[in-house]
Amino acid sequence: MGANLSRPTDRAPAARPFRGALLRGLAVLCPPLLTVLIIVWAINTTRSYFLEPVTGWAREGLVFYLSDIRTDLSPSSPSSKTAVDQGRVYHALSDGEFIPEHVYERVQSQPEGTLPTTGREYYERYVDLTYLRPFYAIPFFLAVFILFLYFLGKFMAAGLGGLVGNLFERMVLRLPGVRAIYSAVKQVTDFLFDKREIRVTRVVAVEYPRKGVWSMGFVTGEGVPAVHEAAGDPLLTVLIPYSPVPVTGCTIMVRRSDCIDLNITFDQACQFIVSCGVVVPVLTKENGEGGEETS
Repeated sequence: MGANLSRPTDRAPAARPFRGALLRGLAVLCPPLLTVLIIVWAINTTRSYFLEPVTGWAREGLVFYLSDIRTDLSPSSPSSKTAVDQGRVYHALSDGEFIPEHVYERVQSQPEGTLPTTGREYYERYVDLTYLRPFYAIPFFLAVFILFLYFLGKFMAAGLGGLVGNLFERMVLRLPGVRAIYSAVKQVTDFLFDKREIRVTRVVAVEYPRKGVWSMGFVTGEGVPAVHEAAGDPLLTVLIPYSPVPVTGCTIMVRRSDCIDLNITFDQACQFIVSCGVVVPVLTKENGEGGEETS
């Protein structure tokens, strides 16, 4: 008796409308959410490492300059908490110190949390309420910081500034442990902020890292002359960027004949790399202007 065996057939995967809708929702939500998170992180980092220290230093300086705390006064009467000296009214605190009446009233008019008890605490709160209010302090400190960066850049561009910068760099590079971190950070900052940008002449495709595997790259130069002579053919220097961060990658030298011109723009190539190949650039016009196609 023979058994009726049927071979398994390929079946299309069952549709999952809930999963598909969930993934589409994530695709819509993730870009703005990540953008907001990055902005919030940048704001919090700037506040923690720049605004708060600078505000603290400014508070200390203003308190030192404005402080008028007296301990040699006595109330004008047993029931009074004020004293007058040279036409200026002082208010008595619980610890026996006297501060100007206008400072005391300014702090008392806007009590926030626990009220101060000492003269120094009153002056710190007074400086915060009068001089370091956020909508005054933040724009002022940012403007000062931008001016500082401008004058620092002008100073470093001058001969004396360059000499001081080179001397400082040589001193730092002699410190064990610090040298490796400083060198790595300097390479990154030079790449991001130096005027000498990488010049990308065109976008090409090369077989890298092995035959049969194609990678997108940016032509940045003509290669090293010694390698030209060894290869016997004209070479091109190609930067192979890595997904999804195109500022990282490797630099290779390949024969000019082994490069395929893709005839797309630098921005289109970056979109292809950042999207990990999801956004595919396509030519839409005969003059070489391209569009994007999402797979």
